[in-house]
Amino acid sequence: NHPTLYKSYFHTISSLCKDGEIQQAVDLLTEMDSKNLSVGPEIYGEILQGCVYERDLFTGQQIHAQVLKHGAFFARNEYIETKLVIFYAKCGAFDVANNLFSRLRVKNVFSWAAIIGLKCRIGLNEEALMGFSEMQENGFLPDNFVVPNALKACGALLWLGYGKGVHGHVVKVGFDGCVFVASSLIDMYGKCGALEDARKVFDALIQRNVIAWNSMIVGYMQNGMNEQAIGVFHEMRMEGVEPSQVSVSSFLSASANLGAIGEGKQGHAIAVLHGFELDSILGSSVLNFYSKVGLIDDADLVFDKMLEKDVVTWNLIISSYLQSGLVNKALDMCHLMRSENLRFDCVTLSSILTAAANSSNIKLGKEGHCYCIRNSLQSDVVVASSIVDMYAKCGRIDYAGHVFSSTTNKDIILWNTLLAAYANVGHSGEALKLFYQMQLESVPPNVASWNSVILGFIRNSQLNEAKEFFSQMQLLGVHPNLITWTTLITGLSHNGFHDEALQVFQEMQESGIKPNTVSISSALSACTNVTSLQHGRAIHGYAIRHDLGSQISVSTALIDMYAKCGCLSRAKRVFDHISSNELPVYNAMISAYALHGQAGEALAVYKNLKEAGIEPDGITFTSVLSACSHTGLVNEGLEIFIEMASKHHLSPSMEHYGCVVSLLSRSGRLDEAFRLILTMPYEPDAHIIGQLIAKCREHNEIELVEHLSKYLLELEPDNSGNYVAISNAYATAGRWDDVSEIRDLMKEKGLKKSPGCSWIQIGEKLHSFIAGDGSHPNTEDIQATLALLGIDMKSSA
Repeated sequence: NHPTLYKSYFHTISSLCKDGEIQQAVDLLTEMDSKNLSVGPEIYGEILQGCVYERDLFTGQQIHAQVLKHGAFFARNEYIETKLVIFYAKCGAFDVANNLFSRLRVKNVFSWAAIIGLKCRIGLNEEALMGFSEMQENGFLPDNFVVPNALKACGALLWLGYGKGVHGHVVKVGFDGCVFVASSLIDMYGKCGALEDARKVFDALIQRNVIAWNSMIVGYMQNGMNEQAIGVFHEMRMEGVEPSQVSVSSFLSASANLGAIGEGKQGHAIAVLHGFELDSILGSSVLNFYSKVGLIDDADLVFDKMLEKDVVTWNLIISSYLQSGLVNKALDMCHLMRSENLRFDCVTLSSILTAAANSSNIKLGKEGHCYCIRNSLQSDVVVASSIVDMYAKCGRIDYAGHVFSSTTNKDIILWNTLLAAYANVGHSGEALKLFYQMQLESVPPNVASWNSVILGFIRNSQLNEAKEFFSQMQLLGVHPNLITWTTLITGLSHNGFHDEALQVFQEMQESGIKPNTVSISSALSACTNVTSLQHGRAIHGYAIRHDLGSQISVSTALIDMYAKCGCLSRAKRVFDHISSNELPVYNAMISAYALHGQAGEALAVYKNLKEAGIEPDGITFTSVLSACSHTGLVNEGLEIFIEMASKHHLSPSMEHYGCVVSLLSRSGRLDEAFRLILTMPYEPDAHIIGQLIAKCREHNEIELVEHLSKYLLELEPDNSGNYVAISNAYATAGRWDDVSEIRDLMKEKGLKKSPGCSWIQIGEKLHSFIAGDGSHPNTEDIQATLALLGIDMKSSA
């Protein structure tokens, strides 16, 4: 009866192992021993296979011990040896599996597959591919279990050439129809960036399972082709293939990258309809989507509903709050995370330090720094970079330098962090010194390093050095990127080098770099300052062609440029064509009307702004008050000034008081203007005093001029314009002795009146005219024309 009984035991043990009841199977093995029934290799093999299913390393080791106890007959059995290699490989015991594999008398396809798969899983991809080659050299043909592992190793190493060689083997042996092999090919090509090859494999598949679809979606998404990833996801659904959690997670990531709110919400709905649990993977994908598109309340809800929350999940929600500017909520979440007995990792600490940096909260930053030291995290270069950045943004550049110096392993990111810190505060000398030091320590600077030094020069008003460094960068073969060009254009424009800024803007386009909203806005600012309407219109055309014209910063700059170049109608046209007007655009349009003396229109735009539910800011009130001042709308201006504090809870600044002083003095209400200066919560500046003196001259209030002039000359003793204004006021009143005294005072100080200047652009040439200057080549013709115009005016009068 032994053969029948043995078969019964074998089938029962095999069934138990497949059902995961390993201990019961082992109990039956013990029972067989107690009945003196001989146990064959196949029973040990079945139990070892069951241990593989359950990843039960301890029980498998016990079976291995029994095999060794039964002597060489079992221990050297090819079947048992192979099963042991597979068992240890699947359980991740690399050293034991590798040792057993090297001692195998007979290697077969199964043992090769096990060891190659293990090396892939633990990241020994080069060794895995060496095994793949050696296997074939020993006469074993890789099957459709080995090939996917080889392709996975190629993808991890980005070895496209080797991967194509494996693809050739696949076609040769006829595995290209296998959906699992094809999915691995798609994945390998995707990781290597060869999306056209991935698509060819995908399109050639007759039957595609969800794994193949996922491989194609993930490939597109990981290579930034998010629209294509979303398209493939929709194709999959059209063909009736049910998505998996991986499908939905990848779809959500693509939607987040595109800011596609509708698609992302659809992905979340699909996950709910299919009953997918919000585990750490899918839940993190949904959370990441809502965070990236700015729907922080939805991100909150998802976080609360997640069943599993690991450190990655907590880091995501903390990062979400920080991106939305909710620093306090981010810090509250950090405290809650600690209460859940979760330790902060490098990502958490970087988020905390970023929060401290963005809020200039050095106390919080120091607490984060101390935590890093206590938990030996300060040596991590990412954390070290965050600490350096935090101290720099909190105004302690010296602390930032100390942290940098104490960090042993410095990577390019850490060097660039300190470089950027020096650059932002205009320490160009320190930035340049650090730039050369990094090269002495064998860290070659990248384009970001060059950008920081250029920014440092610009912040320190060293424009010539910035331009020279920019030229040196190009001579050494370092190609300026968008940030380089934008930094230089912005720096030149803000420092008065407007023509050069426009020239650099043109050079950027010629080099193949497409301007962004910042560079376009800076170029438009340069056009505004030199009233170059021709260049401004050309830049406007570029912005429209590249779908940048509706961006808020560009629209605002365009309205400002057209208004200051005298084309108010074009400014209004830009304003009218913006679909979603925001506060900066309203402010620009109100300012444009104010500049052109059209107070009624400025007030109408102000009214529209309030009706749209947009809260005005200080800039809004400056523009509205300025418009009222230019056109003498005293009551309206005063009403708006009062409304500013009473309704909108904004404290008027010196500039706002200046507008009201101008408003009152222009209408002749000089005593009220003077009383306002005396009662306002600021010491009056020279601009406000100068305004009032100019209006006193018009209304012959010479006593007030005498009182104000002393104060004005104390504020700005070296401003020639102030002396001229006071002198003109005395001249109007006929007090010539006082005029002579002021003129003598100017001579003593060596001050000269700055001549007036005007300019006009004809074609591409800008013509400047300075008072008393006859150097223009067409001066005689201009004077003759002016004389003729004068005669015509007199005759028609």
